[in-house]
Amino acid sequence: MIGVLLDTNALIWVLAGDPRLGGRARAQVAEAPRVHFSAVSVLEITLKEMLGRLRVPGDIVGAGADAGLIELPFNAQHGVGLSSFPSLARRDPFDRMLLSQAQHEGLRLLTSNARLLEVDLGFLLDART
Repeated sequence: MIGVLLDTNALIWVLAGDPRLGGRARAQVAEAPRVHFSAVSVLEITLKEMLGRLRVPGDIVGAGADAGLIELPFNAQHGVGLSSFPSLARRDPFDRMLLSQAQHEGLRLLTSNARLLEVDLGFLLDART
């Protein structure tokens, strides 16, 4: 089995033990040899908190590390990889960055984003199931 990258919602759900994270998704996280969270998700959470659109208690980076998750920095190759998803060019930039990271690193992306799941990429996992 290959590793998993958590999208921002999935990261929050995993850390909070949120029931919106489906049973199959929980099993994927439990069975994956490595589970990553992205610096992109930390950026998205921070910006949304600053705008008052999200409240996440505590230190998300510390909580991720305490849960045994591996931080995945965003690098130049991930940036170049955005061009692999031209149909999503006008969609959420955070989602596109996470897609690029997952593809470049050979990870499955666990997401609850219906728009992404509709794109039919073989490395996406539905976090709601």
